[in-house]
Amino acid sequence: MNMISTIDVAEPAARVRRARLRRPLIAFSAIAVGLAGLGLATRNHAAPPAPPTPVVMVAAPLVRPVAEWDDFIGRFEPSRTVEIRPRISGQVVGVHFADGAFVRQGQLLFTIDPRPFAAALAEARANLAGARSDLALARSDYDRAQRLLPDNAISRSEAERLKARVEATAAALAAAEARVRERALDLEFTQVRAPIAGRISNRRVDSGNLVSASESGSGTLLTVINAVDPIYFSFDASEALFLKMKRAAASGAAPSAAEIRLQDEGDYRWHGRLDFTDNGLDAHSGTIRARAIVANAGRFLTPGMFGNMRLSTGGTSTALLVPDAAIGTDQARKIVLTVGRDGVVTAKPVELGPVVDGLRVVRSGLTPADRIVVAGIQSAMPGSKVVAHSGRIAPETPAAAPGVDLPPSAEATLAR
Repeated sequence: MNMISTIDVAEPAARVRRARLRRPLIAFSAIAVGLAGLGLATRNHAAPPAPPTPVVMVAAPLVRPVAEWDDFIGRFEPSRTVEIRPRISGQVVGVHFADGAFVRQGQLLFTIDPRPFAAALAEARANLAGARSDLALARSDYDRAQRLLPDNAISRSEAERLKARVEATAAALAAAEARVRERALDLEFTQVRAPIAGRISNRRVDSGNLVSASESGSGTLLTVINAVDPIYFSFDASEALFLKMKRAAASGAAPSAAEIRLQDEGDYRWHGRLDFTDNGLDAHSGTIRARAIVANAGRFLTPGMFGNMRLSTGGTSTALLVPDAAIGTDQARKIVLTVGRDGVVTAKPVELGPVVDGLRVVRSGLTPADRIVVAGIQSAMPGSKVVAHSGRIAPETPAAAPGVDLPPSAEATLAR
């Protein structure tokens, strides 16, 4: 019992001594941790080094004369179209052209059986000879009566009757002559000839068929001829364009030039001029029908083809050109960053025009002396200072691959 009591009393005393020894160590550790945190906080609050001044590339706007265009889509149409119909009725005995060929004016196309009309002409000529004979006899009788009348060998009434007979036979002769001319025309109409030069359609009637004529124009359709040199390009224009053309004409400007490309062409190789606008605007669409006339000496252009046309309506003017990449947006405004002589960046609001050879036309807001930021725009902020290196702006003309259908062209081109 005494030994157990001694152990129980000694154990708490040992624990007390160990706790007293640990207290200085804990205090020292806390002091060390505090000093380390103070040093770290001091380092975190040190001022960072100043960032380097941004470097940008600047260039003056490219100054070039440009011709502005308006874009349209239209269709080619023949400059003249004639439906070939017979002027007499009869049987077709000959077709003298190849379907789809180009024919010259006056070329023989069809032959209608001429025999009935040749016989009718011979009959009319015979009647004409009889009318001439009757007139000669009537005049002879009247002349004889005129000689007998002074001697009272014939009554005055008989002389007047003979005179009336002369006039009647003269009228009959005129009618016989007209019938001869009519029958001669009918015989001539048995040969159907091309009234214009152009490309002919296919024959609608083969040899051996009967065709009929009609004064109302509803006779048998034989074929159709389209004149394609020159050829028309028809399109619909807005009222704004119509006003622009009227203003240009009032100022004495030359007729608007037109350039056209086909669906499989990359460049505008067909050239013409505006030659017609309709006499009124459409009340529903607000557009006006217009056309350009285009030379087609090679007869390649065909009626019905679609084409993209650009029409010169603004003439030639001097414009400032900048890359599209140099243009930014400030809410609803378009801006361009410029750098002054002191290196300070300034944002200038601009009014933009069309794209010309990869460059954007700036209508207002810039001067030729401005230095525009063309590279490093992301690091240039309005009001900040930058280091500016000089560059230059050059037009970019991407080559269009043949056979590729490109989107509608720009609304302006560099003037040549």
